Amino acid sequence: MIKLDITKALENAAQAATLKEKVAAAQEALENGTCPGNDFLGWLHLPSSITSAFLSEIKACAEVLRSNCDTVVVAGIGGSYLGARAVIEALGNSFAWLTNKGENPDILFAGNNIGEDYLYELTQYLKGRNFGVINISKSGTTTETALAFRLLKKQCEEQRGKEMARKVIVAVTDAKKGAARTTADKEGYTSFIIPDNVGGRFSVLTPVGLLPIAVAGFDIDKLVQGAADMEAATAPTVPFEENPSAVYAAVRNILYAQGKKIEILVNFQPKLHFMNEWWKQLYGESEGKDLKGIFPAAVDFSTDLHSMGQWIQEGERSIFETVISVDTPEHTLLFPHDEENLDGLNFLAGKRVDEVNKMAELGTQLAHVDGGVPNMRVVVDRLDEYNLGQLIYFFEKACGISGLLLEVNPFNQPGVEAYKKNMFALLGKPGYEKETEAIKNRL
Repeated sequence: MIKLDITKALENAAQAATLKEKVAAAQEALENGTCPGNDFLGWLHLPSSITSAFLSEIKACAEVLRSNCDTVVVAGIGGSYLGARAVIEALGNSFAWLTNKGENPDILFAGNNIGEDYLYELTQYLKGRNFGVINISKSGTTTETALAFRLLKKQCEEQRGKEMARKVIVAVTDAKKGAARTTADKEGYTSFIIPDNVGGRFSVLTPVGLLPIAVAGFDIDKLVQGAADMEAATAPTVPFEENPSAVYAAVRNILYAQGKKIEILVNFQPKLHFMNEWWKQLYGESEGKDLKGIFPAAVDFSTDLHSMGQWIQEGERSIFETVISVDTPEHTLLFPHDEENLDGLNFLAGKRVDEVNKMAELGTQLAHVDGGVPNMRVVVDRLDEYNLGQLIYFFEKACGISGLLLEVNPFNQPGVEAYKKNMFALLGKPGYEKETEAIKNRL
């Protein structure tokens, strides 16, 4: 079970319990569905409600893609791709895209930007590849994803023929409505449903995340089991002091009230880079509203100690850190002895590289705490499916509690629409004539 260490975050760890009653009220509101955004609480008991039959259906579809594709492109943006990418990159070989021997399809991502060069280079790379597509969109009209899917669908049909394209294009979308649902039904694609009561940033344990993760060759049964065990470990009946999500939510809100407006999520494992990105969306989109909210930032250490380290050590004291610490790496690599010892590092000879990394982690924690940066540690046994399932649910549950402590609706995102309205007006989308005229006058 993952562990939370708050001893370097507060003057007195017992201080966390000052929010005990408010945390209990937030948990009760989540459980009873009496909180703002209560129509988006489907994630709360999702892990424990997933059946083996449902997972078998996901795995069967994944096997069709794995058997017929050397490459699978996941088209989606925000919560429609970040969770899947976080898990796949945490579990996968960092150099698989160079060393793939055909054991698993390459998993690529599109529909998360509107970069013409990126999309052109992707389509060029896919020439001659036996590729498939997982199109993830509730509406089917999100500009970034719809644009990419239109390109990918056309290319897949041209390269593989319409019959095979129908076999290797999968839709993850709304049950009944929307352009993506209409297309899936018309073309006869295999499809999976995004539950109406699960928002995108909480959707990694739905087919949104489970299907790409299974296609990549990872064990979704263990992922779900880890999440289910963390669901039980963070239940309202668990005492506050033993509930990691409750304590984490309380501590970050205490620090926020003390003027710590920025939380930096830190990893010392490059494989966790996209876990950071998923976390940033989860907390940024959930809490950043009503002119409130802790700003979620992220760094990859020790890399970013040589870029952001100076600011963290001596910049404005408006920050705190949460470190994801991995106990045991999957591989062993010993530091070699060198006869000339020109770099002066022979004192490390024979040590595991991970021991050096752990001392960098500890040294950084001491330096930053001495510099006035509160520090929490989330300790994970290892990077495997089970532990990642725990980590995902831990952060999700804490996010729901934390948003309610802030007295915002953690499950909506009204601000996301602002840029879309302006973009559609600037592009002259039908139905936006008044907005187009108004924005032209502004410009």
